[in-house]
Parts: sequence; C-alpha cells; structure tokens
Amino acid sequence: MARHPDPFRLQRFVDAQDSVYDTVVAELRDGRKRSHWMWFIFPQLAGLGSSAMAQRYGIASLAEARAYLDHELLGPRLRECTRLVNAVRGRSIQEILGRPDDLKLRSCMTLFARACPGEQCSDFRAVLDRYFGAAEDPVTVDRLDGSDSEPPRRG
Repeated sequence: MARHPDPFRLQRFVDAQDSVYDTVVAELRDGRKRSHWMWFIFPQLAGLGSSAMAQRYGIASLAEARAYLDHELLGPRLRECTRLVNAVRGRSIQEILGRPDDLKLRSCMTLFARACPGEQCSDFRAVLDRYFGAAEDPVTVDRLDGSDSEPPRRG
C-alpha cells in the first residue's frame, strides 16, 4: 500500500482521535465534555499552550490548518464537532467545555475561520458568533498577523 505524503504529520491527529472519536461525539451531543481530547479534536495554533499535549498537537501555520481542513478524515470530523458544539442549547461554552477548554475552542475557531474564509467554513464563525460575541481570539490573531506580543499560556 502506497503511503501518502504527510508534510504536516497530520497522522498524529488521526491516531489520537481514532480510539476516542465516538466518545467525543457522544459528549458533545450531551452538551458536556467529560474526558480529555480537546488538543487533538479542536487544535489551536502552536505556541499558545505549554503542556506536552498542546505542543504535540499545535498547528504551526495557516498552511497546516488548511491541510487539516482538506484532510479526508480530519476536516469532516472538525466540522462535525464544530456543528455539535453549536447545536447545544441552554448552556454556555464554559458549561459545555469548562475552562481553559473554552479558550482553546475560541483559539481553534479563530485559526480555522482564518484558514478557510468564505461560506464553506461558516461553522467556525457561527461558534465565534454564538459563544464569543463574534470576537476572534486576539492572541491567535496576533500570532497569525506576525505580532511579537507574548501570549498567555493555555496548556
């Protein structure tokens, strides 16, 4: 079997998701995250977290984020999980994910909304609109825009 090139090492996300994805979907449908999967289901820009998991699953660039979205498994899973978060009724994002995972989600949605402007990625903007008053994560925006400001850590 021929291996496909993987310049961004996206297989690390597939490997991490494979054993827990059904649990993730069930938790999001229930409107409450109970287990530990945030880093590889809703990845954020590299450098925003200091934990080993944040470092392992950080997205290094808009190019990597676009490759993630274009991946035959990861892109659809990210969109599905994003829609599930947006479908939860009667709970705040803090009640759904807890802290600091609510901040990680905002970072993730900002990253992927920027990587994929336009209607095909409106789900990311919808989460920002609904849970964060349409405000992007300023630290992610600064990093993407090349700012040298020191970000807070989001383990």
